[in-house]
Amino acid sequence: MIAGQLVELPGTIAAIRAALDEDRAKEFDAEILNAPVADLPMALVRWALSTTEADREDAELFERLARGEDVRE
Repeated sequence: MIAGQLVELPGTIAAIRAALDEDRAKEFDAEILNAPVADLPMALVRWALSTTEADREDAELFERLARGEDVRE
């Protein structure tokens, strides 16, 4: 769930790469092609999430926490 909406993440390496702009796709290629096998699942999840608004939503939540807001819903 991101911003209250169910979000389907890209489910393949190719789909993740296709969802990225050219510069980010180059970064993705460099990282994924050199990632240790044990780190690959987490790297793919991080990149898949980066194609959504999840990072922005997390940043906003951490800003609210830093201001001392009660963020329990």
